[in-house]
Amino acid sequence: MLRQYEDDYHTGMDIDEIAGLIYDYTSGYPLLVSSLCKLLDEKIMKTGLFQNKSFCWTKAGVYEAVKEMLSEKNALFDSLIGKLNDYPEMKKKIYALLFQGESIIYNADDSVTDLLLMFGFVKIEQNSVQIANRIFETRLYNYFLIQPDAKIGELEKNASRSKNQFIQNGELDMEHILEKFVIHFDDIYGDQDDRFVEETGRKYFMLYLKPIINGTGNYYVESRTRNDERTDLIVDYLGKQYIIELKIWRGNSYNERGEDQLFRYLDHYHLKKGYMLSFNFNKKKKQGIRNIVLGDKILVEAVM
Repeated sequence: MLRQYEDDYHTGMDIDEIAGLIYDYTSGYPLLVSSLCKLLDEKIMKTGLFQNKSFCWTKAGVYEAVKEMLSEKNALFDSLIGKLNDYPEMKKKIYALLFQGESIIYNADDSVTDLLLMFGFVKIEQNSVQIANRIFETRLYNYFLIQPDAKIGELEKNASRSKNQFIQNGELDMEHILEKFVIHFDDIYGDQDDRFVEETGRKYFMLYLKPIINGTGNYYVESRTRNDERTDLIVDYLGKQYIIELKIWRGNSYNERGEDQLFRYLDHYHLKKGYMLSFNFNKKKKQGIRNIVLGDKILVEAVM
């Protein structure tokens, strides 16, 4: 399809790269593929961010189209959310998959999984249940992050009030975001027990990040690393990517292995700087920010 489009409009796009990006976000879901391409062809130019179609059909253009799609209200997303409200057992399983890092092995006799498959929420890969695609996943995260909780509201307000200091020259100051999150989270939730922090900490960082990037950037979770101890959050902001590993601290040796994994992950994304938010329940922990240098890469770790 993209080759035919390129033959007609001669944008100069890297067809393989753009096709790969679109697949990364949609997993080939036909309606999502066509909708993204329609946005790139018709709407992205009107945002004023791109000079012409050649600039639209780039990585930055795809990121902008994804952001536009996630902000839309349409029949597909309405149907997904409606199904969750109609079937509480599906809602519970999706929540566990997204926020609790549960590894759900496919069982052909599980009626809830059958419903999720039938409605298109999930797919089966290597005999495990996964969210069908990044677009659905991010939309579902956004849905679950709307919570009627006064403390959560206070956390988001702190992020909103500090938003201007988190953006410098059109780029996110992710180190400063992590630093302030550690302070604000401790102020609001410092009296909670360790179990509460372990179950909700990563979710609350996403809540904190949302008003900072809202309207300009988006994020998704790398499904290959989602588990009960580790989640890698990828943030796209004005064409630049940031990788933040959110993890539960399980001792020095485990922490060092996590650092090594993140350095290798930076290689995969061709990045020189990465970030780690560690939820550490050791009473002798040293809370705060530190920089770890390995070769030509820097890892900024926030410990809380």
